[in-house]
Amino acid sequence: MNINKMYRSLIVGSVLSLTTLAPAMAETTLRYAEATPNRGARAAALQYFADQLKDQSGGDMQLDIHWGGALLKYSAILGGVSSGTADMGTVLSAYEPQKMRALSVGDIPVPQSDAWVGMRAMYELMTTNEQLQQQFDKNDVVYITNYTTSEMQFECAGDVRIEKIEDFAGKKIRASAIYAKILDEVGANMVNFVYSEVYQALDTGLVDCSGGYLYAMRAFKTPEVTTSVALMNWGQIAGFAMVMNKWTWDELSAEQQKLMRKVGSEMVDFYAQKLISDNQDVTEKLPTGELGNKVEVIKWSEANRAKLFAQSDKYIDAWIGDMNKAGLDGKAVWDEYQALLHKYQAELDEKDYPWNRS
Repeated sequence: MNINKMYRSLIVGSVLSLTTLAPAMAETTLRYAEATPNRGARAAALQYFADQLKDQSGGDMQLDIHWGGALLKYSAILGGVSSGTADMGTVLSAYEPQKMRALSVGDIPVPQSDAWVGMRAMYELMTTNEQLQQQFDKNDVVYITNYTTSEMQFECAGDVRIEKIEDFAGKKIRASAIYAKILDEVGANMVNFVYSEVYQALDTGLVDCSGGYLYAMRAFKTPEVTTSVALMNWGQIAGFAMVMNKWTWDELSAEQQKLMRKVGSEMVDFYAQKLISDNQDVTEKLPTGELGNKVEVIKWSEANRAKLFAQSDKYIDAWIGDMNKAGLDGKAVWDEYQALLHKYQAELDEKDYPWNRS
């Protein structure tokens, strides 16, 4: 370890026990910054990661998770992990679009919206593509594994039903990122507010429909104030990852780094299984009234979904252009990402999910 790295590690004090500094103590405790509370599918996935890391290391590696933004809010996590305030944390490219441009490839709406397919493609891309790894290095972080929001759907109140993209015209809609830009272009009246306000906005008529996720509908009890859900499976936010401070990563042994990667990969399957199961359960219960109103589930045809994804083309070109301006080969990265999405979609179609295989 060079003197500069040792000095930085000592100042932040985030790694509580390092074998390189205290050979008699094998345990390495890593401080983790998580902006959301300890509940729901993703919290379960993070806890799974922590438990598996501890178990598979024989107790040598542990996470000290700071939930609910107690250590760092989402907007501060990348900077906090880069500087060593935390050893690890959860980041979204939307909060750092320039610094995390490599991760933002996962936020562009693509037809392969399955949670497992998306996370698997992102995990392989981020752990094998040297261009992208160098982008993380520039921010003094290392990619560990991926999360996702799962497929975006639209829940609506009153007599509003969304069956095709043209139905958004003139409606008051809440959405974010590229999804909001696309809907604005097709004539929707966009309204912006945080997700915790969706229930009230739908209940009072502030919006006609809101983009969201099936598992979140149950968590935020929005079926109590909605009448229909457009099951569009419109991409997913996969620019959503776990990262580690680069100095901390470099201080780990080769075996510890390998274990970190292994557990990260296992977490993808664990989280995908839980997300997919939760979403299917909500889909089945919406029409029954068990979650609130008897909510109609409107399944979009593949033809209507194709029209939706055709709207993404200009944003793909813009992303490639932004990557090129940053000195990267944007087209090569995009093509590799597309190939991986098709690879894992084909594996899913042929073999089913890993947890369903004999």
